[in-house]
Amino acid sequence: MAERLGARGMGAFHRSVLRTLADLGPHARRDLAAQVEAPAADVLRVIGDLLEQGLVQEMVVNIGGRHEVVTLTPAGTAVLDSAHEDMQSVQDVLLGCLTKGERAQLHYLLRRVCATAARAGAV
Repeated sequence: MAERLGARGMGAFHRSVLRTLADLGPHARRDLAAQVEAPAADVLRVIGDLLEQGLVQEMVVNIGGRHEVVTLTPAGTAVLDSAHEDMQSVQDVLLGCLTKGERAQLHYLLRRVCATAARAGAV
């Protein structure tokens, strides 16, 4: 999947920013960095990349101070949808040998492992 995103000039952070904007709507730059739980400098670089590609747009809002708000463009939505389709096809290939029940069990186990890793990182 990383190779497919890389071919589009995107990485995991790019996809995360696009997904956050699609799921939660427009965000100020600072708030977006907090939402994707990444250093602000990294998110600013990604926003710059996405702006260059026309996948997001930015507007200045002066409510309680000056904020640069980032929104998803229709092109960004299309790229995110295409990336989702790519991920689904990769998943279908990788998990093709598993039954529906085995996939559900794998999903459950991976969620448990990720939850344990998140708790361990918080300690």
